[in-house]
Amino acid sequence: MKSDSVISQNEINYNRIAKAIEFISDNFKKQPSLKEMAESVHLSQFHFQRLFTQWAGVSPKKFMQYISVAHAKKILNQKQSTLFDTAHDIGLSSTSRLHDLFINIEGMTPAEYKNGGQTLTINYSYANCPFGNIVIASTARGICAMEFYQDQDRALDNVRSSFPKATFHQVIDGVQKDALSIFRNDWNHLDKIKLHLHGTAFQLKVWEALLKVPKGGLSTYGAIARETGNPRASRAVGTAIGNNPVAFLIPCHRVIRSSGEIGGYMWGTTRKMAILGWEASSVNT
Repeated sequence: MKSDSVISQNEINYNRIAKAIEFISDNFKKQPSLKEMAESVHLSQFHFQRLFTQWAGVSPKKFMQYISVAHAKKILNQKQSTLFDTAHDIGLSSTSRLHDLFINIEGMTPAEYKNGGQTLTINYSYANCPFGNIVIASTARGICAMEFYQDQDRALDNVRSSFPKATFHQVIDGVQKDALSIFRNDWNHLDKIKLHLHGTAFQLKVWEALLKVPKGGLSTYGAIARETGNPRASRAVGTAIGNNPVAFLIPCHRVIRSSGEIGGYMWGTTRKMAILGWEASSVNT
């Protein structure tokens, strides 16, 4: 049983972080500094940074970025809004800072978000791999989609639905070639494979955690939840994994149930077991 002093300290810390979140939510348009955030709850910058990250799962700066982007998206959804107006409204000094913020959090520019991907050019192609047919799509910044498929047209429709106004060309480019090389058991140049992702803040954290699971290794939904700083969010982690837009490269197939059962897979449990067996044998070769 926890002592009253420990419970009391936990309550104090929780109240401090709740107050800090309220302060950031109320003042994000002024883009307060870490010092100003810490002073709002009477803590040193170092102590506040550590405590906030521990309780919220992200740093104070990253949390403010999420709040800022969420507000910016609401403004950009208004037909008459401009990038300048949006940047000004969330307290950024220029549209270039808004651009950098969106690239960091959303994986696309604010103009691309506002236009539903209208300014994006996406190349796509079809390929065969040891585990079946795949459709792979890329932008100038990296792979934005990769799916196993049985119905080619339906697979392309799924990719298009994420970028409804983008321009699509059936072309295999260098970005795709680098990514497809992974199926040739070439794991020496993973740094060449770039990803262009957009999703919610939580989805991005889950996908980032998946990238840390090594080839031939396994993880569980609970372990991924802990990696994201949300140990009780196993169910939400499962949903985010199910929305993974890039098969194999973001290795959601390496996540199993804590009981040891193989668990589900968007592209079929048989394929999941085949991939895991292939990876294990290639690591042990």
